[in-house]
Amino acid sequence: MNDRNGTRALAAFIMSGAASFAAGPVWASDLIVEISGIQSDAGEVGCALFLNTAGFPREPSQAVRQRWQPAKIPTVTCRFDGLKPGHYAVAVTHDLNGNHRTDANVFGMPTEDWGVSNNVRPAFRAPTFDEAMFAVTDASPMTIAIRLAR
Repeated sequence: MNDRNGTRALAAFIMSGAASFAAGPVWASDLIVEISGIQSDAGEVGCALFLNTAGFPREPSQAVRQRWQPAKIPTVTCRFDGLKPGHYAVAVTHDLNGNHRTDANVFGMPTEDWGVSNNVRPAFRAPTFDEAMFAVTDASPMTIAIRLAR
């Protein structure tokens, strides 16, 4: 390798490092979800983490991550590690029959306890992603509280 090629290689290496530095660090935060209002030890409590409106809040299968814990009076905790900065929303359900979703009656009203981040509870409709959304901005661990109700 001649000196000219070596200089080019060194310059490319330095520039790639400078580009990475200029882009800034990519932080990863941990989210702890503390769920209260659990009325029974039956079934599981599921936490679904959403990045957008798709499936929120009724389709946990469309969430980017899910956690299921055995139900336990009075509280359950779900943890999501390594979140990148962004906007998220969490939907929680106390699943009594093992189908991993919030069941509803013929009118669409939930028959199992549920909750979402920001504890939004509109009277005659499901909460929206925008209403439940919160921001993860840095690497600091973050705790949110969600109270279940029907």
